[in-house]
Amino acid sequence: MQKITKRIPKSAELMWVLGIFTVALGVALCKKADLGVSMIAAPAFIVFEALSSVWNWLTVGMTEYIIQGLLIIVLCAVVQRIDWRYLTAFLTAVIYGYVLDMWFLLLGNEPFSELYLRWIMLIVGDVITGLGVACFFRTYMPLQAYELFVAEVADRYKFAVNKTKWVYDISSFVLSAILALTIFGDVTTFDWSKIYETGFHSIGLGTIVTTIINAPIITAWGKGIDKIFDYTPLFPKFRNLLERKKRTKDESEEMNNVDSGINNI
Repeated sequence: MQKITKRIPKSAELMWVLGIFTVALGVALCKKADLGVSMIAAPAFIVFEALSSVWNWLTVGMTEYIIQGLLIIVLCAVVQRIDWRYLTAFLTAVIYGYVLDMWFLLLGNEPFSELYLRWIMLIVGDVITGLGVACFFRTYMPLQAYELFVAEVADRYKFAVNKTKWVYDISSFVLSAILALTIFGDVTTFDWSKIYETGFHSIGLGTIVTTIINAPIITAWGKGIDKIFDYTPLFPKFRNLLERKKRTKDESEEMNNVDSGINNI
């Protein structure tokens, strides 16, 4: 007889909360490993490092949501529309920024001392980040600007989401490399033979390792939490509000296709 396991109900919003806190914790641990953070997180850390010496009131969390806000503006220009859901994505980015600052306040900003410990904590940070991303995939709640950008561009131009994500990730890595190599002016003085020991302004071997193991970790976490949680919403009216916007857009596109067909007769 098959054993029936009762899952935790109404967890859609909980997935969003867990996603924010675990992604922020994982990113903070990867940064403290000082071997390079993910290509998605790197631009914010690089910009923060460059500006914090000038603006001592700036935090990495503030830099994070400012960059996400700018990305949303770019998104509006690329998809040629403004959607109120984009504001909810920015609100998510602000909350994430404060949570990220909270983790750094609790954990400290100094890198871990021993090299073996830094590599261990990089993997631990990647595993925790993977859990957070898996949670984000299972909620209707607003995502951060990075995921929103990929989803909206793919939807607007009928691109494959996976290919759009791949192009976005590569673009983020190129942008991070350009920023790190040009802003600080120390590319010739850095000891590149020790890149396995320390990152170069938030990019390094850890960035490559994170890129390789990221997808399998997310997949494994997803299979695990699917057995524990039932992703029904605690606030179905809010979910319906977000989904109604999507249905309205899809219905509008369908009507435009019908009108085009009629005009071509």
